[in-house]
Amino acid sequence: MGGLFGVASKTDCIMDLFYGVDYHSHLGTRRGGMATHGADGFCRSIHNIENSPFRTKFERDVEELTGNLGIGCISDYEPQPLLIQSHLGSFAITTVGKINNADELLNKIYENGHSHFQEMSGGQINATELVAALICKQDSFENGIRYAQEAIDGSLTLLIMTKDGIYAARDIYGRTPLVIGHREGAYCAAFENFSYINLGYTDVKELGPGEIVYITPESVETLVPPRKKMKICSFLWVYYGYPTSSYEGVNVEEMRYNCGALLAKRDKGKVDPDIVAGVPDSGIAHAIGYANESGVPFARPFIKYTPTWPRSFMPTDQRQRELIARMKLIPVHALIKNKKLLLIDDSIVRGTQLRETTEFLYQSGAKEVHVRPACPPLLYGCKFLNFSRSKSELDLITRRVILEREGKDAEKYLEEYADPNSERYQAMLDEICRIQNFTSLRYHRLDDLIKSIGIKPCDICTYCFNGEE
Repeated sequence: MGGLFGVASKTDCIMDLFYGVDYHSHLGTRRGGMATHGADGFCRSIHNIENSPFRTKFERDVEELTGNLGIGCISDYEPQPLLIQSHLGSFAITTVGKINNADELLNKIYENGHSHFQEMSGGQINATELVAALICKQDSFENGIRYAQEAIDGSLTLLIMTKDGIYAARDIYGRTPLVIGHREGAYCAAFENFSYINLGYTDVKELGPGEIVYITPESVETLVPPRKKMKICSFLWVYYGYPTSSYEGVNVEEMRYNCGALLAKRDKGKVDPDIVAGVPDSGIAHAIGYANESGVPFARPFIKYTPTWPRSFMPTDQRQRELIARMKLIPVHALIKNKKLLLIDDSIVRGTQLRETTEFLYQSGAKEVHVRPACPPLLYGCKFLNFSRSKSELDLITRRVILEREGKDAEKYLEEYADPNSERYQAMLDEICRIQNFTSLRYHRLDDLIKSIGIKPCDICTYCFNGEE
């Protein structure tokens, strides 16, 4: 995924920038970066954060960077922010999003005289550099941002810092959030609105889809008003969002309580667990909501040991991911042995880690393990955000099961497999339950997920569940 943060202040902004970016560390695991502008011009620092937190890697940079303008990011892929010199002037840029038509855009840029891009390891170009090149095809930053967003198949939210101020632009369909905060003498822009609370900022506004603003220490000016059509990612609430975050006025933690409560209502009279547990960390709030609604006690039969272990989805090697996921979970045998457990995870993607967790619970003495994912079955790889490192939809356990059942005709029946009232949907669940060795399996329904969020259904992106853009 990735997150970004920017500050325009009348005084030195480095500490605000440092802590504001750090508060986005849950959104990425590869690289972190900060860029500033002050009396000495533009400065930048980028570090690899795969094996060490953002804060520890940038403590020395905080002592050296200065400036009243700054932008920074946590990135799961390319190093950024980038410093660019162009006919528009010098600027720094950082982005969050996904570009599906990068090759097509590159060819157009080469045809128009652009000679080269830096190549990253693995042969890929830096997506943020490609965005910068698109912006520089126009006569102003405002027009360049609009041009880039229209040209890109995917999504694009960004911050651009010039010597005078910061341009902040939300994706044209609002797939990712961007919010503005204010304190005396300063404004900030952030992916996560909780990131500036402890820095003394208060909410000003959440940018609408496609809205572009220009931020200085004195003001926030709207350059391009928001569009009407929005498709914000539903998975922000289910998994990615930090519990204290809010998107479109809906708090993540509260949404997860709602989600768990609706799961419990669907289960009423069908299961009789001894305890309800959430897979740490994102499943916990869903489990609390389930427990509150059902009256079944909430407990923590295993605890995640985090002081020295990286996030389990970070390594590119699947076997290493599985090892890390297993090593981090420490059982509480007194809460597992001879117990019927109902386990809530945020989702089932490949299914590997959850199967490991289930086996670990059985080995620790559990009698039953009922599983309730907090979202519908994932049937499509996300086209709009860098949701996971999966390179094929066949990485999804659902698609592997469907392919096994339907063979070459699998694509024809995806709509039926997305319908919780269809025979094919139930057959898919039964097979996943068997493969994963669950006692029972029931996913959150899409209509219940939308109800859990509580905003207009037409404003929510549900592509990964039903393929509808």
